[in-house]
Amino acid sequence: MKDIKTLFRQSVLLLLCMTPYLCSAQYLTTDGTQIIDGEGKEIILRGIGLGGWMLQEGYMLRTTGPQHQIEAKIEDLLGKEKKEEFYEAWLSNHCQKIDIDSMASWGYNSVRLPMHYKLFTPPIEEEEENAGQITWNEEGFEMVDELLSWVKANDMYLILDLHAAPGGQGENEDISDYDRTKPSLWESTANQDKMVALWKKLAERYADEPNIGAYDIINEPNWGFQNHADDLNGCSESQNTPLWNLQKKITAAIREVDQNHIVIIEGNCWGNNYAGLPALWDDNLVLSYHKYWNSNSQASIQGMLDMRTNRNVPIWLGETGENSNAWFADAIELFETNHMGWSWWPLKKMGSNNPLQVEINDGYQDILDYWSGSASQPTEENAYRSLMELAENLKLENNTYHPDVVDAMIRQPHSTETLPYKNNRLSETETTRIFAVDYDLGRAGSAYHDIGYTNETGQPGGLAWNQGYAYRNDGVDIQTGQDDISNGYTVGWTEKGEWLLYTLDVPADGQYQIDLRYASNTDDTALRLYVNDSDQTGTVQLPNSGGFNAWSTQTVGQLVLYQGTQKLKLYIENGGFNANYITFDLKKN
Repeated sequence: MKDIKTLFRQSVLLLLCMTPYLCSAQYLTTDGTQIIDGEGKEIILRGIGLGGWMLQEGYMLRTTGPQHQIEAKIEDLLGKEKKEEFYEAWLSNHCQKIDIDSMASWGYNSVRLPMHYKLFTPPIEEEEENAGQITWNEEGFEMVDELLSWVKANDMYLILDLHAAPGGQGENEDISDYDRTKPSLWESTANQDKMVALWKKLAERYADEPNIGAYDIINEPNWGFQNHADDLNGCSESQNTPLWNLQKKITAAIREVDQNHIVIIEGNCWGNNYAGLPALWDDNLVLSYHKYWNSNSQASIQGMLDMRTNRNVPIWLGETGENSNAWFADAIELFETNHMGWSWWPLKKMGSNNPLQVEINDGYQDILDYWSGSASQPTEENAYRSLMELAENLKLENNTYHPDVVDAMIRQPHSTETLPYKNNRLSETETTRIFAVDYDLGRAGSAYHDIGYTNETGQPGGLAWNQGYAYRNDGVDIQTGQDDISNGYTVGWTEKGEWLLYTLDVPADGQYQIDLRYASNTDDTALRLYVNDSDQTGTVQLPNSGGFNAWSTQTVGQLVLYQGTQKLKLYIENGGFNANYITFDLKKN
């Protein structure tokens, strides 16, 4: 049964909608354990965070450390003026309208914006322009304005997330740009006051913007209050009193100027420790938690579900990702089965387990080698050219798009169907080549089987689900490789019992000779071919080719294929070979 608050809001919206232009978007609100739209319908938020844009984290740039250290290293290479030029290009190129248009076309309905406070207001260590008054920087607000316009154009929701709070909100310095030489958020009243003022300023600016979905007021606080020396990240906190008091104060400041928007709060210990949470202080709150590298069992989220029921408040999975496609599909199926929205991390970085991959140029790799101590310092000219090329590579049109990652988040949680990764229409007159790495899109157990396909160790990088971490983000082990004919990638590290599925578009009934291009250093490898789950070849031995880069061609068999869609399974009976491609030749009578 809807409460009085919800009925009142819906009545107001109904009256407002008598003026059509006021109804182009409607505020999200809470109704018991659900997030609802202006029509009172439950909405499941499906989004991605724009990590790396307003706030750089070392790992996303294939280095280490918080942003202020990265900036210092870049300034050491380029000087201050060219460093500023690089950062201007970084902010301009990392997220553009095409990024948000693409997200919408892929099926996402929300965007989480990780903000760095320095884009909106200077650190407390700098003098304010007017004594006793907060100084504001229009750059950050204008960036949000522009992003909001792109979000509105796609009828999506924008969730504002303070990822780097004044002073830094946790000992994990990379995620908040915490500078250990200065007072943290928790050690400085001035930092806290600036954070409260920033949120009030944001709420005042966006109070009447229905496409603002919510205010996520503090990202992943991780600070021990009761015994900081022995509990740096606050995972053993039993009260979290300073955290709750600050979030209460921020909420009150928001409500002075904005009664419309959801306020999202987070617990300690990277968002997950809600010990000591007092009675909820606002009737339009959502609780957020973050989930990484653990199992996707019901038990893994049951604690948050119990809190949702006991507190009668919605739960939002505010950040997760950095895993395999199989983990993504399983996690989202778990979340949505339990009526929980989610936001992935991140849209793009220098890595393949996200929708967009930023490519590294050779010059930037030279810089990384210098920073790691394995190479000499590049010249200022070379470093500048390489960093500006990197900034250009941030643009979506220069990214590598990973459709398998998007498919794992949007389609696969709701379907076990497999789809062709590439167009596999066989030719009646010429040899058709299908690269081994272009197996079907689909879930583990449907499109492929691999011995290791996800990381549930609790640690980043705890299990290599894809030994080569190349081309695709499934459990299939893919490596870079070259042959006379190649798309640059091969399937490797094959093991007994693994298999790959390919959807074939067969134009005519007939007998097709099927050959495999492979490499191995043993005589023990073998495979079978199945068509529509029927064994068509029996065991086929693969002779020793002379090494994992010594490529050879083996006829696997002559199979009768019928016109239409057929499913070909390459089953690895004995592993230890690399696979480059499969060819099909229609035999004429």
